[in-house]
Amino acid sequence: MTDLQMSLIAASGVFVAGVIGYNKWQEYKARKSVERAFSSDHDDVLMRSGAAPSRTPAEPDPVAPLSRDPIERHEPVLDAGLDAAMTAPEPQLHGLAPGADALAEPVVHVPDAAAAPAAPAPIQAAAAPAAGSPAAGSPAASSDTAETLAPLAGAPLAPPPPLPPQPAETLVDPLIDCLIPMTPEGALRGERILPALLKLRRVGNKPVHYVGLAVSGDWEPIVHGGVYTKLQAGVQLATRTTALNELEYSEMVTRLRAVADEIGAEPEVPDMIEVMSEARNLHRFVAGHDAQLGVNLASKGAPWAMSTLIGALENAGFDVRPDGRFVMPDEGKNVLFTLSTNVTLGADTTSRLTLLLDVPCVAPAKDGFGRMVACAKTLELRLDGAIVDDFDQPLPDATLEEIAGQVREFYQEMDAADIPAGSTRALRLFS
Repeated sequence: MTDLQMSLIAASGVFVAGVIGYNKWQEYKARKSVERAFSSDHDDVLMRSGAAPSRTPAEPDPVAPLSRDPIERHEPVLDAGLDAAMTAPEPQLHGLAPGADALAEPVVHVPDAAAAPAAPAPIQAAAAPAAGSPAAGSPAASSDTAETLAPLAGAPLAPPPPLPPQPAETLVDPLIDCLIPMTPEGALRGERILPALLKLRRVGNKPVHYVGLAVSGDWEPIVHGGVYTKLQAGVQLATRTTALNELEYSEMVTRLRAVADEIGAEPEVPDMIEVMSEARNLHRFVAGHDAQLGVNLASKGAPWAMSTLIGALENAGFDVRPDGRFVMPDEGKNVLFTLSTNVTLGADTTSRLTLLLDVPCVAPAKDGFGRMVACAKTLELRLDGAIVDDFDQPLPDATLEEIAGQVREFYQEMDAADIPAGSTRALRLFS
């Protein structure tokens, strides 16, 4: 048998195997479509687009029992001015707080009666007439008043203000994420697709987020009660440590296809070569701007006792964390810079403190480096220490000012790359 014959036989075998595999794939897709079509979990008729069919006046509306609008309840009142106070508000379902994950469960806020403003005073005055009033001693009036005000017992007067929803841009960002559009077969409800989306939250150390195109026309985080006509998945291209690699991207695509099959959507996967190129470029930027500045404070004499040192640091404004770190918070209670004692938790003394600023994670307006140097100088006077570098060489004011100029140039470079220091993008990349 010649080489040509062997090649033809091998090619025929590969072709036959390909045809069989393609038929199996088509059979799998058809079976999934049939299962979805005959699934018992049908869409809510209230979510279908288009006008409802007309009915005769005598024909009952089958959708009416499904209405979710609360029915206004009217309680008997003594005075027309009490009508507004007699209606107890329902628990409010608000959006996600800033920084919270898009797929987190929504928070149901029930107003706290103890925290409500002290508005019942006018109601009590209206409910309890003066002793000289003709109705004050009337048993019938007293009984009616008690029955009227009974629904007010324990009822909150006003709901708290709604929490602002989390912007979709903080979750899926085209500058630092690989976006994968997902086109569904029809409108999808958030509570139906969230369980499937929760199965894919991370590949390697890269987070995965989702947003949906709501019926209002805006891209929003996926939440309970939302209705979405399109979806987008985003996997972060790089972190502080690594870039998205081929294995992680292949895992992302494979798992996302399974999620898409479960919710009835078709993903549009970008080319791997282009994605890998973007990931490497972004990681080069992150690696080149991963800067942390430290200022050391060394004891001029005996080591500092930890019991005395902790009190001095707390008086200077530091918060003590459970892991032993000391954190200087900014006005928003976020980390401005940290301090390390350079010893273990069980140590009794230390002769060296290190103040550390994570430069890309602090906005320029907060002047993190300037405030860290000012704090170091204050501690230098209080603790009788000296500001030194990592090699125990003194750091004069001229050197510190030169470093401050380099920090300003660093911030300008990050602004030019559209990744400002301290922004949501920077915090995601350098977390």
